Amino acid sequence: MLIIPVFIPHLGCPHDCVFCNQRSISGAQDLPTDEEIITQIENYKKISENYDEIQLAFFGGSFTAIPVEQQEHFLRLVFPYVKKSGNKSAFIDSLRLSTRPDAIDEEVLERLKRFGVSTIELGAQSMDDKVLALSGRGHKVSDTVKSSRMIKEKGFILGLQTMPGLPGSTEEQDIETAEKIIALGPAIVRIYPTIVIKNTALHKMMLLGKYTPMRLEDAVCLCAKLTRMYEDAGIKVIRTGLHSSENMCEDKDVAGGPYHPAFGDMVRSNILIDELIPKIDKVIREKRDISENFKADTLTIVVPSNMISTFTGNKKCNSKALESKYGVKKVRFVPSAPDKNSSGNISENTVSGNDLTVYF
Repeated sequence: MLIIPVFIPHLGCPHDCVFCNQRSISGAQDLPTDEEIITQIENYKKISENYDEIQLAFFGGSFTAIPVEQQEHFLRLVFPYVKKSGNKSAFIDSLRLSTRPDAIDEEVLERLKRFGVSTIELGAQSMDDKVLALSGRGHKVSDTVKSSRMIKEKGFILGLQTMPGLPGSTEEQDIETAEKIIALGPAIVRIYPTIVIKNTALHKMMLLGKYTPMRLEDAVCLCAKLTRMYEDAGIKVIRTGLHSSENMCEDKDVAGGPYHPAFGDMVRSNILIDELIPKIDKVIREKRDISENFKADTLTIVVPSNMISTFTGNKKCNSKALESKYGVKKVRFVPSAPDKNSSGNISENTVSGNDLTVYF
């Protein structure tokens, strides 16, 4: 899928959430002009033939909270490029947008349907009213529940966004939020661990010692656990961690918290290693049943060729962790042979001298 992003920073937000500085998060400082939006669309049109599906997405603000006239202005501006418009040169399949749970009603949904919107993402952030209040969200869990049901009943694709690590939240509460999100049955989820952005209320709270952000390692482990929960429930996690922009780096607008430009890769790597360890343990147990004092010097793990970097981990962190865990001198991730797959067939695992080879 090709997504054409149109960022409307902070537009439509009736509250200043403690964590929010949309201009830093999106990298956009000003509202885009009509000309800039059209130029963006035309530029993406040049590469659109390489994709099976094309969407235009309004990101950054609470789209349905802005005045109706402004909503319709944006929608009418891009609608000629949407296939539903009947324009023969239209190439965009549908529109998507993000908004607040308390900015959805029947009239809003009818308007969005008319202009070809197919996907609506709600910034649920938490399913705990106390956490929402401490974060200055201005809506309640009941708003998320009601709006989610309405969106699905009207035939839209529902997406929900969550933020582990908000003020007043614990790991247990973040897991409970995931359980309640799963119960709402969204098609897609985004997981944004809470980052402290400079010049926000949360930044002041941190400086005063009233808020302690998650450590990167803890956030990776928690988000890996949440990702597994969503995926086991058949819900697609389409983003984990804030996207990188010119401003989003530690020496510019990030004051604290688990920000990393490769955060999503780190989470996926964590998940894969958790799946790999039981396979390694089983092979070692089988070897020690034969030779009680067996100790491998080299552990070679055969994985799909396109996943070697993910298995290896950021700065080879997984290789180093496995070397420490199993007391081996070296861990190697090597690509599988053409006739191998990722089925994890234990019968393919081999031991040669003090070298152990495991197929994932």
